[in-house]
Amino acid sequence: MTSTTTTASTPRPDPSDPAGGDRGFFGHPRPLAHLFGVEMWERFSFYGMQGILAIYLYFSVADGGLGLDRGVAVSLVGAYGGGVYLSTVLGAWLADRVAGPERVLFGSAIVVMAGHVALALLPGAAGVGVGLVLVALGSGGIKANATSLVGALYAEGDPRRDAGFSLFYMGINAGALVGPLLTGLLQSRVGFHWGFGLAALGMALGLTQYAVGRRHLPASTAHVPNPLSASGRLVAVGVGLALVVVVAVAVLTGLLTASDLADVTAVVVVVAMLAFFVQILRSREITATERSRVWAFVPLMAANVVFWALYQQQFTVVAVYSDVRLDRDLLGWEMPISWVNSINPVFIIALAPLFAAAWTRLGPRQPSTPVKFGLGTVLMGVAFWLFLAVPGGEGAAPLPALAGILLVFTLAELLISPVGLSLATKLAPQRFATRMVALYFLSVSLGTTLAGSLGAYYDPEAETGYFAILGAAAVLAGLLVLVATKPIGRLMAGVR
Repeated sequence: MTSTTTTASTPRPDPSDPAGGDRGFFGHPRPLAHLFGVEMWERFSFYGMQGILAIYLYFSVADGGLGLDRGVAVSLVGAYGGGVYLSTVLGAWLADRVAGPERVLFGSAIVVMAGHVALALLPGAAGVGVGLVLVALGSGGIKANATSLVGALYAEGDPRRDAGFSLFYMGINAGALVGPLLTGLLQSRVGFHWGFGLAALGMALGLTQYAVGRRHLPASTAHVPNPLSASGRLVAVGVGLALVVVVAVAVLTGLLTASDLADVTAVVVVVAMLAFFVQILRSREITATERSRVWAFVPLMAANVVFWALYQQQFTVVAVYSDVRLDRDLLGWEMPISWVNSINPVFIIALAPLFAAAWTRLGPRQPSTPVKFGLGTVLMGVAFWLFLAVPGGEGAAPLPALAGILLVFTLAELLISPVGLSLATKLAPQRFATRMVALYFLSVSLGTTLAGSLGAYYDPEAETGYFAILGAAAVLAGLLVLVATKPIGRLMAGVR
């Protein structure tokens, strides 16, 4: 349904300048403050919840947890994380075909809040099942559309655009920094459900701020680029209901169990990735140059999967490591386990501007994208090898040693993560721009899911082989990309 009037739920009409000359938020359009807020609080709730999720699943019932096997618990966390990135494809599709990015983001924020409320209030497995599904779906919808909404605030060529995205990025990391600190503190003092409740409160604050300010967004953000016909909507609803029924039947009959979920998610993501690649490469609507660039995307996305499969173990293996192996004593006070998840955002906030300044200063002399991907993947493998140098034994790992390892995680991330989505847009055929972005998110989804599947094999009492083998696999993958830099560069056909 469309409307020509401006209401609390309908963005204002577009002037020739999307921001209408507005400089009310640190020299940027005022709506950026509301997008900054909803993203900051969404990340607060997301990382706050994820910081205590693994330990909630495997802590004993007497300690307030669900008492699951530790391997099953980290596998579930990986499947959930993979589901978040998988649902970005659904979020983008809904924005393109059904409701427009602004309405999808608003609805997704409501779904995220409902998920955290379910985790806080529903007991046991019911809370986990309902809560994680809702948070995954909602977070995917926010991820898929928040960036495009920020971009819509600026006219083409507006010199404030990059600075606006930098402010937005700071909001993301501020939420990721504070969320685990506060939810972890509540969890350690009064229990897990209070921590989940704080995550719900944070999302409610972000949603309230956004609800107040969304009417000031440009009208283009409510536009549906390629709307479904009435019959198409019926088909989509039918397919969605059928999928829900299939999953429900599989769960109720025992065909799909908690221990299988990560592997099933990985298979679904691989099939989706292959389908997207085949569809794009076989299309007659792309040029030979565009097809070459799609082929260049393949090895880089393979490296991206390897990177995220190790990096996302911050929420699986590193959570277990922090519980069992880390000395968390701070002058007689035991630091909450989830506080470890706030170390990476500190490094990101400190180092991201330095990396951005370095790339700007180097200009055309900066490393090419394949070199950045190769170096980032190698560094990620080295970070896993560094675990081998930490003293063994329960509670013997010094906190500074783990912080140093997470610094290497961050350096690897800054070489790969900021350029990955940009790469998808640069290599995308004109006809398949959205699907190339979806492919990028699918590669992140697969890596995140594998972080859970692999984490199920981690044993704190016999960890040497685990860190050595996975570190070697990442270093090898990165070196292969570095060796193949020139062939990949030729396939990229002028794109750096």
